[in-house]
Amino acid sequence: MAEPKSKYDRQLRIWGEQGQEALEKASICLLNCGPTGSETLKNLVLGGIGSITVIDGSKVEEGDMGNNFMVDLQSIAQSKAKCVCAFLQELNDSVRAKFVEESPEALIDTNPAFFQQFTLVIATQLLENSILKLDKICRQYNIMLIVARSYGLTGLVRISIKEHDVVDTKPDHFLDDLRLNNPWPELKQFAESIDLYTTDPVVHKHTPYVVILVKIVEEWASAHGGKFPSTREEKREFKELLKSKMISLDEDNYKEAMEASFKVSLPCGISPQLHQIVNDSSVEIDSSSYNFWVLVAALKEFIENEGGGEPPLEGSIPDMTSLTEYYISLQKIYQSKADADFLAIEQHVKGILKRIGRDPDTILKTTIKNFCKNARKLMVCRYRLIEDEFNSPILTEVQKYLTDEDYSVAVGFYVLLRAVDRFTSNYNRFPGLFDGEMDEDTSRLKTIAVGILNDMGCNGSSLSEDLISEMCRYGGAELHTVAAYIGGIASQEAIKLITKQFIPLTGTFIFNGIDHKSQLLFL
Repeated sequence: MAEPKSKYDRQLRIWGEQGQEALEKASICLLNCGPTGSETLKNLVLGGIGSITVIDGSKVEEGDMGNNFMVDLQSIAQSKAKCVCAFLQELNDSVRAKFVEESPEALIDTNPAFFQQFTLVIATQLLENSILKLDKICRQYNIMLIVARSYGLTGLVRISIKEHDVVDTKPDHFLDDLRLNNPWPELKQFAESIDLYTTDPVVHKHTPYVVILVKIVEEWASAHGGKFPSTREEKREFKELLKSKMISLDEDNYKEAMEASFKVSLPCGISPQLHQIVNDSSVEIDSSSYNFWVLVAALKEFIENEGGGEPPLEGSIPDMTSLTEYYISLQKIYQSKADADFLAIEQHVKGILKRIGRDPDTILKTTIKNFCKNARKLMVCRYRLIEDEFNSPILTEVQKYLTDEDYSVAVGFYVLLRAVDRFTSNYNRFPGLFDGEMDEDTSRLKTIAVGILNDMGCNGSSLSEDLISEMCRYGGAELHTVAAYIGGIASQEAIKLITKQFIPLTGTFIFNGIDHKSQLLFL
């Protein structure tokens, strides 16, 4: 991987070699290569996706010159899929690219098995009926689906997949796994070997804050019936106790201890989110279970046995003021505990695989190690069928959005995008396409939108007249700036799904170009 390492240097720093390898193995299918589809695929091609297949049955027209950078004047009257594919290939010649000059709608209707060869399908600018059919096909073959749409000054992105598990969620803010309020014997022994009352000023001001907190909280607990500081007043008193141990004002290690003092009051054990995952019904493992759930089952056994209610230790420690020898000793203690926890989890994994009749070495050590390192941050995302969302949305959420000033435009666009699809199916054109029929189209679109609201259970609800007129004014236009933005979001989500890193969108993403807002609707 010498050449890709330099070629993809910046992104490797974000998702690492494991993530890049997943991208290079992925096969993407794009339906419709207008501006939204082209912009989505452009980002993935530049990122080094393995292969792309572009499906589009249309020819390049003059109008495409104004909003699609993946075609030029020489492309007019040629296959749009072929031209876009050629331009994308120029951006990264290591990506395998091919095209199918066929209508996506026809392919969905006549050859659903075609889609089972792909890792991910990205459907752009498809009408509602085709989206619902495609969603069921992708579910049947367990293929990930992203729906992306841009329309005038609005657009949406929606992910659909039965289940998506994320091990490396990369949260923006997550506390270090230090176990200050539940030290294991080796950490406690190391802390006890250090004298906090030393008269050597250099040693005193370079004792790591981990040791300070482990010792002082034990001192506190001895004086408070074995309890750690819990109330606001007790936490304040604990900070004062730490401050009283300082022998000079420039002791950064004690300042670090005071800043991290809240960590000793954190609850032991696992988070509610992790508790929900380890008690999920999928933890009942059989021979067809995914590797992720085998690992979760092993994690559950570890928590109930060796872990004593805790997940495996991550093994890393943050930078801190410390003597070098103390810091290195701490690093070794934490890493040693993490290694021991990994070995225990590995044995549970092998035992579970053996019990269900699978090769005990099926799951690689690197996979298990990565799982242990991120065990506290696991995430499982499950998505409703798009048809279920359309037919039985969460009524309380819809009503909340309709009456919330911050969300009313977003849910209005959501309803109107569906109304546009029904209008197009009924009249074989987009509303507002002809100036002379603008008023009539606005009335028709309003009637359809009200019908959709009634179907959603929101009888008597209505949408802004200005918003309905605005949708008609768009006339089905795909503005390049909006398409580029929606394409950026769609490609970002595709990378999350393929690399299984970061948390993907769990609702319907709506872009409101009028108010410059992006919002998620959970329906």
